[in-house]
Amino acid sequence: MLDTNLKQQLNGYLQYIVNPIEISVSGNDSDKSAELLALASEIAEMSPKITQTSGTNARKPSMSVAPKGQAPRVHFAGIPMGHEFTSLVLALLQSGGHPSKADAAVQEQIRNLKGEFHFETYISLSCHNCPDVVQALNLMATLNPGITHTMIDGALFQDEVNERQIMAVPNVYLNGQPFSQGRISLEEIVAKLDTGAAERKAQELSEKAPYDVLVVGGGPAGAAAAIYAARKGIRTAIVAERFGGQVMDTVGIENFISVPYTEGPKLAASLEQHVKQYGVEVITEQRAAAISRDGYVNVDLASGATLKSRAVILATGARWRDLNVPGELEYRTKGVAYCPHCDGPFFKGKRVAVIGGGNSGIEAAIDLAGIVEHVTVVEFADTLRADEVLQKKARSMGNIDIIMSARTTEVIGDGSKVVGMDYEDRTTGEIKHLAVAGIFVQIGLVPNTEFLKGSEVALTRFGEIEIDTKGATSLPGVYAAGDATTVPFKQIIISMGAGATAALGAFDYLIRNPAPEAAATKADAVTA
Repeated sequence: MLDTNLKQQLNGYLQYIVNPIEISVSGNDSDKSAELLALASEIAEMSPKITQTSGTNARKPSMSVAPKGQAPRVHFAGIPMGHEFTSLVLALLQSGGHPSKADAAVQEQIRNLKGEFHFETYISLSCHNCPDVVQALNLMATLNPGITHTMIDGALFQDEVNERQIMAVPNVYLNGQPFSQGRISLEEIVAKLDTGAAERKAQELSEKAPYDVLVVGGGPAGAAAAIYAARKGIRTAIVAERFGGQVMDTVGIENFISVPYTEGPKLAASLEQHVKQYGVEVITEQRAAAISRDGYVNVDLASGATLKSRAVILATGARWRDLNVPGELEYRTKGVAYCPHCDGPFFKGKRVAVIGGGNSGIEAAIDLAGIVEHVTVVEFADTLRADEVLQKKARSMGNIDIIMSARTTEVIGDGSKVVGMDYEDRTTGEIKHLAVAGIFVQIGLVPNTEFLKGSEVALTRFGEIEIDTKGATSLPGVYAAGDATTVPFKQIIISMGAGATAALGAFDYLIRNPAPEAAATKADAVTA
């Protein structure tokens, strides 16, 4: 199961196990059970602190991990390879007493949770969002005896997937009921369980002293801005819903100069590590709700807290644009999807549509063509916008059709899942129908700037923040960078450069404008 390189890496990690652990395997006579048993045997042979036993899990094949002598609370229903191999390694280390790097306060909050919480997470091994959820819930199960967690590979447990009508991952159930769908962080999970946490956090944030620079947004632009600001020796913080932003939903990155290939989550982790090296305070699970100025720039958060800063850099990024047609919201996660890498495996052998003929759309079609029976690309314009190399690749594949001059008009479902879509032929006005089981929406981005409407920060008619050459907005002391702004090209490397520009612009503003307290003191002295 494990090649030489993977064994060498794993052997290095297993040295960190402090206390003995047990791996129990529940299997049957299937080939997958044999593979899982072989994987468990290989791991057990690599460390004297690991014992392999037979399990009694009803789901087969499955593997459970626990401290020796304890009933297991961490389970893998399926073979945790691919993106989930890291989840298995962390489960082994944490069950063996190696401490987690998660925030100590959050870990203590988990230990103090009261009640019985039995989590199940449906995943696909190609999903790059799933491991974060699996690892968060595994850690919670390790820390609290009242919590259990089972990772379930949807490809191996199709009956469950069909029964629960799961068409998107990660999909989390708690005590048999739907809990969350999509990426969710450890802090968000804990906040949903600890109902008083949000109020306590808001109070704590409101009591913080004003910052010199507050960056709103944790993507590449925000990270670059925070690093450049912190290097000036000024008090800097980032506030964001999650660190990494849209990059966390990006799989392959091949145009990041000097790095031939990387993946979004890996880049986001490197950005966060770099930011924290400069002592930047990172505040996550918080969404900006309004901005105003009264000497300081005030950023009101949806949680009820207010943060103050002498200067603010807005780097809130953008999100996937919706179709805004009948049926889209009703069938989201039930056939309407936005991540081909995560959700593509659920449409194996089926016919799907990709809406959008740009790079994202054609890349999605190429990826899906290797999994599904057939892909139809539906493009509004009369030409494709994707790079020529991608167009050639798509046209060379035998199971991709491309329809242009087509306006999607409706998502059609049977009450529980997508069964097709309608589109208008823009050359004739005729309404046509496509019978598909899945619709992957890839039609560009919309800036995350709704909270700025009605404020003094000027926006274009598209909702983009208007900035000058230094990243300054129309509100003094407020700068902006990245995909939320009028910068013409939405690229990671461009966002990073824009973040650096905004930080330097903000620092120049701070030099020329004293803090409100200092200004007030000077005014009093002149009056006296």
